Amino acid sequence: MEKLLVHVCCCHCAAYSLKHFSQTYAVTAYWYNPNIGPSQEYLARKQAMQVYANIDGIDLVNSQNPDFESFLKWQKEAVNRCAFCFYIRLKQTAEYAKNNGFTAFSTSLLISPHQKHELLKEIGDQIALEEGVNFIYEDLRRHYSQSRTITKPLALYVQRYCGCLLSEKEAESDPLRHDLPESLAKYESNIRW
Repeated sequence: MEKLLVHVCCCHCAAYSLKHFSQTYAVTAYWYNPNIGPSQEYLARKQAMQVYANIDGIDLVNSQNPDFESFLKWQKEAVNRCAFCFYIRLKQTAEYAKNNGFTAFSTSLLISPHQKHELLKEIGDQIALEEGVNFIYEDLRRHYSQSRTITKPLALYVQRYCGCLLSEKEAESDPLRHDLPESLAKYESNIRW
């Protein structure tokens, strides 16, 4: 069976994505998210992903991140912050895949209806050419609620924004975010970015 390394951004996006890809590939999850800040947020998401991986028996590789301040400096210099963020995370994933016997890489970002899929695909394909390892793109957005259904009973941490501090500010200013009933807000983060 072909080995696939799947970059994971949070347990809620990863749950269905990993199950889906496991039907075709030998899957390993890969945590590399230097974009997530502040540190409490990063640790909450990473811990939730580790708990979910343990519960579901998923192999999870935790990669060393550059410090968050370095990421902020790099991001500030980027023309397109989302493109930069996708590129840095997928590039690291592809490099790890190539150097550790994986034939392909992908990302759990592909399940989020809030992500820029055309940009993700373009960047993934570009990195695949650069690194010589296949990028697996599948539009999993229609399964987003299924992923949330998997993780909801586990009461794991739910993030309220994409990851970077700019996306946190955008989420805070989104009036829809404040209109969520408490029961829904607990499980269904209204992420806007």
